[in-house]
Amino acid sequence: MNLILLYQEDFIASNRVRLLGRRCQHAREILNAANGRILQVGLIGGKTGFGTVVAADEHTIELEVLLEDEPPSPLSMTIILALPRPKVFKRVLQGLTAMGVKRIILLNTWRVDKSYWQSPALEPRAIGEQLILGLEQARDTVLPTVERQPRFKPFVEDALPAIASGTYALVAHPMAPQTCPADVNQPVTLAIGPEGGFTAYEIEKLTAAGLTPIRLGKRPLRVETAVPALIGRLFSS
Repeated sequence: MNLILLYQEDFIASNRVRLLGRRCQHAREILNAANGRILQVGLIGGKTGFGTVVAADEHTIELEVLLEDEPPSPLSMTIILALPRPKVFKRVLQGLTAMGVKRIILLNTWRVDKSYWQSPALEPRAIGEQLILGLEQARDTVLPTVERQPRFKPFVEDALPAIASGTYALVAHPMAPQTCPADVNQPVTLAIGPEGGFTAYEIEKLTAAGLTPIRLGKRPLRVETAVPALIGRLFSS
C-alpha cells in the first residue's frame, strides 16, 4: 500500500480522519504508524497529500491530513479486454488500474468461456477491491470505469466505431503483419483478445470498426504479460 485511500465518511473534522479495519491494520503493522508518523494519503476521487498520526490504538488511527496535490495524470486510453479467466482477470484489472487506464470494457468473444461471466470476480464489490488495490499501488485516487459487453457483434458494430473514432485504434493479434507502434502521442483504443487470440471473424469485425491489427513480436503472450507490454510500448515516454 503506497497510498492510504480516504473516504468522506472517514472525516471526523475538516482536516482529521479516523482509519479502521484493513487500512488501520496496514498502517499500524506495516507503516509503523506511531504518533507523529507522516503517511501518504489521498481522498478517493480527489487530491493526494500527507497525514500525520495524532492518535493510535489497537483498533483505530487518527490522522491530521493536508491534501494539496493532484493525482497522477491518467493514460489517454480505452482498453477493450476479452474477459480472462477469473484469477487472471483480478491481476489484469489491478494492473490496468495501477498503470492509469480509466476506461476498461470487458468483451465476450468466441474463446471466452461462458462460465467466466458468472464468476464472483465480476461482482461489483470484487471488482472494486481490485481497483482500490491498483490505486493504492500507484498513489492514485481516481477509479476507472469497468463496463461489460457480453454480446460481441452488437458492441463491435454499434458502439465500437464511435469509441475508436479520433483515437489510435488497435487490436492486438499475434498474426498481424504490423508491429505495435511506440510512444504514441494521441488517445488510444486497444482491444486485447483471450488466450488463443481473436478468431479470424472477430478480427474482421474489429478491423471493420476501425481497429488496426498489430503484434508485439513472434512470441504469443499470455494476457497478463501482453497487457503491460503493450501499454509500456505505446506509452514508452
